[in-house]
Amino acid sequence: MSQQQSQQTNIPSDPQPLTYHGGAQDESLDGSGQFKSHWQNLMTNYHDLTRQGLLERTTKIQRILRDDGAIYNASGGTSIWGLDPVPMVLAPHEWLAIEQGLIERAQLLDFVLKDIYSNQEIIRRGIVPPEVIYNHPGFIRACHRTYIPGAHQLTFYAADLVRGPNGDIAVLGDRTQAPSGSGYALENRLVMQRVFPIIFREQNVRMLRSFFNTLREQMLRIAPEKNLASGESPRVVILTPGAYSETFFEHALLANYLGYPLVQGKDLTVRKGYVWMKTLDGLSRVDVIIRRVDDSYCDPVELRGDSQLGVAGLLEVVRAGNVSVTNPLGSGILESGALMRYLPDISRHFFGRELSLPSAPTYWCGDNDDFNYVINNLRNLRIKHAHRQFDSSAIYGSNLSDNELSALAASIRQSPQSYVAQDYVQPAQSPCWRDKTLQPRPFALRAFAVANDNGYQVMPGGLTRSAANAHDQLITNQLGAVSKDTWIQCGKNEDTQAVSTGLSQANRTIDISLPSRVVENLFWAGRYSERADMALRLLRTVFVQLNGAHQLPDEAERLLLYSVTQLTMTYPGFTEANQTVFDNPEAELMSVILDENRPGSVTASLKAMLRSASEVREMLSSDTQRVFNDIDDEILALHRNLKTSINSAPEEALDPLVTALLALAGLFNESMFRGMTWHFLEIGRGLEKIYQLTTLMRSLIVPVSQNDESQSICSEAILITTEGLNTFRRRFRNDASLYNVLATLMLDRSNPRSLMYQLTHVELLLENLPNNDAAKPELSRENRALIEAISSIQLADISELLVTSEDSPIRANLDQLLVRVQELMETMAVAISNVYFDHTAGPQQLVSNPWNMD
Repeated sequence: MSQQQSQQTNIPSDPQPLTYHGGAQDESLDGSGQFKSHWQNLMTNYHDLTRQGLLERTTKIQRILRDDGAIYNASGGTSIWGLDPVPMVLAPHEWLAIEQGLIERAQLLDFVLKDIYSNQEIIRRGIVPPEVIYNHPGFIRACHRTYIPGAHQLTFYAADLVRGPNGDIAVLGDRTQAPSGSGYALENRLVMQRVFPIIFREQNVRMLRSFFNTLREQMLRIAPEKNLASGESPRVVILTPGAYSETFFEHALLANYLGYPLVQGKDLTVRKGYVWMKTLDGLSRVDVIIRRVDDSYCDPVELRGDSQLGVAGLLEVVRAGNVSVTNPLGSGILESGALMRYLPDISRHFFGRELSLPSAPTYWCGDNDDFNYVINNLRNLRIKHAHRQFDSSAIYGSNLSDNELSALAASIRQSPQSYVAQDYVQPAQSPCWRDKTLQPRPFALRAFAVANDNGYQVMPGGLTRSAANAHDQLITNQLGAVSKDTWIQCGKNEDTQAVSTGLSQANRTIDISLPSRVVENLFWAGRYSERADMALRLLRTVFVQLNGAHQLPDEAERLLLYSVTQLTMTYPGFTEANQTVFDNPEAELMSVILDENRPGSVTASLKAMLRSASEVREMLSSDTQRVFNDIDDEILALHRNLKTSINSAPEEALDPLVTALLALAGLFNESMFRGMTWHFLEIGRGLEKIYQLTTLMRSLIVPVSQNDESQSICSEAILITTEGLNTFRRRFRNDASLYNVLATLMLDRSNPRSLMYQLTHVELLLENLPNNDAAKPELSRENRALIEAISSIQLADISELLVTSEDSPIRANLDQLLVRVQELMETMAVAISNVYFDHTAGPQQLVSNPWNMD
């Protein structure tokens, strides 16, 4: 019976049936072409969804991933994480064998790691050639006899698995340095639960929560005991390379899910023999570092001197036992392809058993017999470097021409120790959603394990990746592979609760400290958002005024255009030194809006805001991330919309961005907890509003207009830009005097955009900041600046500010006051940065450290 016939027999008919024609080696089919029992119910449900239904679910998956900010930063650029709507399904008995094999390999590699950095028995007894270890860049001599507390040195372990033509599982590679993928597996599960809730429950899928609970418990076990002598809970952080890391989304997700601060190297410092995190409260000691930075980059003092990702002096603190880094520095040696060749020998010699989950047959060209075999069988092998390299991938001999094979053989002969080869294991296939149909694709599974009291616990699932094309040999994200959720079915007595969006409170480490970098980025995200918002509002006003039914007076037009340059600081712009732009202002206005390489432009400010937000992705809610995505989309749309509407209501092209920024401000005010993150975000927004308003006033009110019409147009423009025109007209009716305009903009506490409102708002925010200088009797620098600014506005005599003189083209008193307020805001910003964002100290002795804290 054909596959199509079998489906027609076993699955009800449908106007748009989802048929599946699997290959000869298909994970979902048995020998007769029928769906396996643990696939049958799933595929029946998918058939009932119809093609249109599955297409709609796929669209939901993509939207949720995008809203969650689930991205992958590949070398070719950033892309939304790919998730196939069809999961990988494994039966309980299949998974049990895989699980036991993974635990066995993890224990073996843990033994090898301990041995390499202690007695090196695997070398002494002649099991592993010395050059396999000593020539590998992952072997760090400075880590000799450095240990983390507990029974296991290898905390995290991952393995890349494929099912071969004979049905057996083979390991293609071990991941032990900073194994990635568990966070993406978690995201896949969270999304699939939302999109297929009923199908998920019916499949009796094992939960992931226990794995992450075990991970958190293990972090408590490996914290240095002497750090916790007073009974305090350990501080655990996740060290990330930063927002440009390929897997930064995963780092942020795990930090959020586990409740650990996400830090970069610049957030940490070594002082008095300990690692400290720079927080708002000063320095907070760090006890455990979960590193997502390759070990050679972790310490620029003893390892790579050009690294800006690590912490200077970290390795010395590790040797002193004052911080635990996991996986330990130096664990990258376990990823050696050459070492993989000797794992079966190590297992037999020290444990007296064969590996139940073996590697694909591996050959190291530094061994004479292996070298000869590889040279004679290049066309049938998969060749790769003995140590992992980011700029190279495996080479498949079957894809090479004769000349290419000869060139490869020459390279191997020149440096045989640098190459390993594996027998090519053709991966099995599984159903995937491609081109709106179900098609078979090769797949690989990355499985994860974490150490616990009894050995290792395996994640009941993992990260499955399916190839982009049916005949792809290499299954990687860089080549377009799409991930799958991995469903392990279980019996009725096992816990099948869905993975939660957060962990239980048992043994939860309470740590509300934030790295200073986090609040600094939020501070600047707030400033950039207000900078872009005011620029957009002013540009809308200018467009409306320029395109009005009546020709503007020349003076008014010049002042409006000049205010654009002043507000955005896109010099020379509309200034006296650049008179030609006044004849054709549209081109300059377009540049001020669209040129992202021009500092101060609308697009540049919005991009800067998005970059600041991306650095603190773990602090953003899904709704906030969704608004940031909308803003990113509107930036792209702005180029298209302005090109078609520059001569017809161009201000309407700016409306969507203004609306999106309003939505963002609403989320800040209505959804954010009033913690330090919100306070610094609001301080940044407040300072920027004050600075922008004073700049507008200096541009449109300080200059003395030659006629009343120009002055009226400028006053109206600034009221429109600050959303105050309608209220102003209702309040003052026919008395639209400059006095009333200035009073509204400066002193009106009911106007949320007035100087006095914003200054008092910032004053309240400053009162809630941690005071690092509490012992000093005098006011802090930022408070002195703020008090002076408030006093100068309160004591101002508006009539005096509006006084003009015949020999001056400006209102000098008003300009002097506004300039002083701007200087004070700059002083505040610098003072806040110095106190809360930067932590400086004197030089430290690197050779001999007296680490007695007394």
